[in-house]
Amino acid sequence: MDEQQQHSETSRPAAPASPNTPEAAPARPSHTPARPGTPGTPGSADTRPGAVRSHRGRNVALIVLALLILAFVLWRWHPWGSPGGAAPGASGAHSGRPGRGGPGAMANMPQPVHVATATQGEMPVVLTALGTVTPLASVTVLPQLSGTLQEVYFKEGQMVKKGDLLAQIDPRPYQISLDNAQGTLARDEALLQTARLDLKRYQTLLSQDSIASQQVDTQASLVRQYEGTVKSDKANVDTYKLELVYARITAPVSGRVGLRQVDPGNYVTPSLTNGIVVITQLQPISVIFTTSEDNLQQILEQTQTGAKLSVTAYDRSNTTSLEGGTLETLDNQIDTTTGTVKLRAIFQNSKNLLFPNQFVNTRLLVNTIKDAVIVPTSAVLNGSMGQFVYVVKPDNTVTVRPVKVGPVDGERTSIKSGLQVGERVVIDGSDRLKEGAKITIPADRPRGASGARGASGAWGARGASGASGAAAADTSAASGARPHHGRHAAQASQ
Repeated sequence: MDEQQQHSETSRPAAPASPNTPEAAPARPSHTPARPGTPGTPGSADTRPGAVRSHRGRNVALIVLALLILAFVLWRWHPWGSPGGAAPGASGAHSGRPGRGGPGAMANMPQPVHVATATQGEMPVVLTALGTVTPLASVTVLPQLSGTLQEVYFKEGQMVKKGDLLAQIDPRPYQISLDNAQGTLARDEALLQTARLDLKRYQTLLSQDSIASQQVDTQASLVRQYEGTVKSDKANVDTYKLELVYARITAPVSGRVGLRQVDPGNYVTPSLTNGIVVITQLQPISVIFTTSEDNLQQILEQTQTGAKLSVTAYDRSNTTSLEGGTLETLDNQIDTTTGTVKLRAIFQNSKNLLFPNQFVNTRLLVNTIKDAVIVPTSAVLNGSMGQFVYVVKPDNTVTVRPVKVGPVDGERTSIKSGLQVGERVVIDGSDRLKEGAKITIPADRPRGASGARGASGAWGARGASGASGAAAADTSAASGARPHHGRHAAQASQ
């Protein structure tokens, strides 16, 4: 019986190892009796609930640990995990490619810039100021006598000349007064003529000793009395003639009429508040502007020699030239509250571009500097050291050069010292430069050169995407190494 039992046990195949066990249990020798219920023995599979749960829990823990390690690596080394947008591990020390993908990669690359050459020429010394267009004459037309306004002969906004008829007041009352004065004058002239004849006769009789001398003297006095009366009558006639002239309201100056203040049919008087209309002279016209008292000396040096300084009026945006004129005069005192002095410039205003009370920008040409070193205004920068420029060296590197700036004329700036004629300065792209930085000039690059588009100086979308793509590639390469080590650590823990 024992031999048959051993033969049956040895001839029975071994049960396969459970997939949940890390490794299969070694086969027991044939001479060792197997206890019922032992795991791994033939005919007795491990079906205990505690063992199955322990295997599953260990597998879940290993998966969760692997996911946490992978998430940490992605957060630590992925490009969007770094504040600067590039992985710190993608530097040259980790990737083996120095300078590529690191934060100083763009600083080591030649920066594309635009340059200009310092030239020599004339630089005008210009004083700019805000001015007000002021007419030389602005007249409110008032009636000089009382009466009914019969007609208005002007249109609002019309250009009129001096002496043009503007309105008519009813002249009939003044015409009647004139006729009456003329009648009185004729009567008194007749009386004067009679008195003169009588005086002549009395003088003849006196010479013949026919009358007393007292009568002759009385007649002479009467003649002088009539002469005075005739003069008074003539004055009255002239007065009524003048009133008839005043009944015709004419333009006192040439200019443009404004809006009508009184309509025909109204009774007007010399005390009319707003008058009938306002006439403003437009040609010529003046501009009053102010300048600092510090500029007064150089202006006086030019005006005292009889020179006519040129003044140009620009619009409010200071871009469009409206009219050119000359400086007429200066005020006789300085305003102590502002430290400025007023100046008046005269403009012919042939195109009527200057309008009364309009604000304009004035440019007073005081002097012209000969043989000045001139650069674009954008080349001059301000820093802690003061004003400076980036000078381009022959080896396409830049150096910081402090300069002393002279007069500025819009887009041109004169350099008093620190720069020579012919030197090249950076006018665009200087925000990414420093002392000794390498540059590339787009105009000097050969056409079709590889990498030229990727190194465009404007930091365009294509160039920026190319740089970020390179950084992303290095980042992915570096981050790929880290998860690899993490995976080996996970396997080792398993």
